Amino acid sequence: MNKNVGSVDKIIRIVLGLAIGAAGIYYGSWLGLIGIVPVATALINFCPLYAPFGISTCKKAE
Repeated sequence: MNKNVGSVDKIIRIVLGLAIGAAGIYYGSWLGLIGIVPVATALINFCPLYAPFGISTCKKAE
């Protein structure tokens, strides 16, 4: 697995994931568990949806 999630993308994923989880807790909905997905992809630095399209938000190594 090559890294394909950059630092800005990682921060956005963590913030959105936590917001989705908090909304799920606030409204008492199981849909808040969807927030685990962006947090998990941020922590492992790999997004499976980016791979087939060749997308990478990581900085290029020089």
